[in-house]
Amino acid sequence: MTKIDITSPKHCALKEARFYDNLDNPKLYKRLFFALSTLFTTLLTLILLIYLLLHPTKPRFSLQQAQIYQLNLSTNPQLINSSVQVTLIATNPNTKVGIYYDGLRVYVAYKGQQITPDTPLPPFYQGHQDTNLLTASLVGTSIPVAPSFSYEVGRDQSAGELSISVKVDGRIRWKVGTWVSWNYQINVNCAAVMDFGPAIPTGPLSTKQGSQCSTSL
Repeated sequence: MTKIDITSPKHCALKEARFYDNLDNPKLYKRLFFALSTLFTTLLTLILLIYLLLHPTKPRFSLQQAQIYQLNLSTNPQLINSSVQVTLIATNPNTKVGIYYDGLRVYVAYKGQQITPDTPLPPFYQGHQDTNLLTASLVGTSIPVAPSFSYEVGRDQSAGELSISVKVDGRIRWKVGTWVSWNYQINVNCAAVMDFGPAIPTGPLSTKQGSQCSTSL
């Protein structure tokens, strides 16, 4: 003889009501919150331990050469036309940490004013203790500058030197094994000093020598 159990609709409704009652139970939310908090804390601690153990060092940049082919200033309004070629060296000093470079852009500034447009550099990955050569041609046409710009150029002329700043902005990510960190903002500033004669330089002018760059994260 086969035993057949039939659950009444009333019994099913009771089970369903208990299920929804459990969803509204504050203890259930507390347990869920505690489990998620524990998981998040564990992951954060693991990432922090990896960072402290490996202690990644920020990349190093140096300016190998900067050449000015054009630097012409017009007035009414104050506009500058520029053409600059820069060569940078990027070095990863870490022995166990790789670096992803994303969204890098390079430009030239003079006395705090940008005199070339932003020029993007292709994204790339840099392995342990690797070195990469970065080059960019920066051409600016009719870039507005402050009225005091011509006075500053004239004052530099009397010293026979022109000082510009080559700047690189972008993002980096650390890579340890298969783990890749979130994005960090990187800012690089390289000083370049060039000699020229009594006239406003029309190029080409070259830096006296390479220089180290300051890097901040």
